[in-house]
Amino acid sequence: MDTDEIKEVLMKALALDDVIVSGDGSHFQVIAVGELFDDLSRVKQQQAVYAPLMEYIADNRIHAVSIKTYTPAKWQRDRKLQGF
Repeated sequence: MDTDEIKEVLMKALALDDVIVSGDGSHFQVIAVGELFDDLSRVKQQQAVYAPLMEYIADNRIHAVSIKTYTPAKWQRDRKLQGF
């Protein structure tokens, strides 16, 4: 599975403004940006992003995934600190 495929899966499954995916073929890092994270706990935010990827984790197309979630407002502020 490649980064574009993961981005496509997440964009289709969730109401996201943006998704940035990086990785090496089986280990991926996901930054997901959307208003849907505004009223969710950190655990629920992670679960929301994991859910559409579970099929690919179960069949080992994705071995590991690290997820960071942001609302658009928090992303605007934090991306400057992260160099995006």
